[in-house]
Amino acid sequence: MPDKVAVLGAGSWGIATARLLYSNGHTVSMWEFDKTDCDTLLKDRSHKTKLPGITIQDEILITNNLEEAIADADYIVFALPSQRIRQVCQLLDPIAKPHSRYINLAKGLEIDTLLRMSELIQSKITSTDENSVATLSGPSHAEEVSRDIPTSVVVGSQDIDFARHVQELFNGQYFRVYSTQDIIGVELGGSLKNVIAIASGITQGLGLGDNTTGALLTRGLAEISRMGVKLGADPLTFAGLSGVGDLITTCCSKHSRNRYVGEHIGRGETLKQVLESMTMVAEGVDTCRSAYAMSQKYNVEMPITSEVYKVLFENKPPIEAVADLMGRSLKEEIWS
Repeated sequence: MPDKVAVLGAGSWGIATARLLYSNGHTVSMWEFDKTDCDTLLKDRSHKTKLPGITIQDEILITNNLEEAIADADYIVFALPSQRIRQVCQLLDPIAKPHSRYINLAKGLEIDTLLRMSELIQSKITSTDENSVATLSGPSHAEEVSRDIPTSVVVGSQDIDFARHVQELFNGQYFRVYSTQDIIGVELGGSLKNVIAIASGITQGLGLGDNTTGALLTRGLAEISRMGVKLGADPLTFAGLSGVGDLITTCCSKHSRNRYVGEHIGRGETLKQVLESMTMVAEGVDTCRSAYAMSQKYNVEMPITSEVYKVLFENKPPIEAVADLMGRSLKEEIWS
């Protein structure tokens, strides 16, 4: 049966998601908080900066009114930058319907609280709980999803029946969805890999080679897994789509905003210069702050994350960060 789905956020991923859900036969609304962007989308049914060349179906409601967007919605999808989700939850709380369920697409951790996005949504929307929130993650660049390039992702929820329903909601001819109960692993894999992607970009900007990239991805996955296990995730989740799958894609893709940040820093630009040149949000920059704080709080060794943090926020020269990683004390290769 068709469902009513409200997509909050009309960036590239929000547009791609709304189009996908409509193509799957659902009734879809899309909320854009910026009035100017909303007017552009209403007029042109496309956005030349956010997702050029992609048209939004006429039947998708585009609105700047949050209450109108979520009216009678069975599902509310967060296609927003992670650091904006608290603010939107606060807007939602007084108008949310008790029966609504929530699907998070953001890949990040809140800076001050270190909360995962599902935890944040549960804490700020009174009518929800851990069984009515799911997170969908995996290697899924909006630029490719919107063009029907075959993509596979995973959805996690503590309520496996809810995860399976979201799986059916999103699954389509070109978009295959798996399900899991390990929402902790799904969210941490999707968030922490963005920090490793910045590191990958830095090595590319420095002109280093494929050997470096292979080592970086492998050891990056090891520290993501260490943190995940510490916080209660299943280590096998990190061998799946939201772990190694998303890590490879984000570290190697031309579409990756996080790799873009790292590459330009590796070439000698400052973080401020890089961010000012971008129109999209690179989640890994803020996530690096959170991940570094988590490593300190939980006493988890995350050397790559630590070096990226020092490069981004303490002005450490990237080549020195590489040298310090290579010069660490010798040890056995222990995965977790």
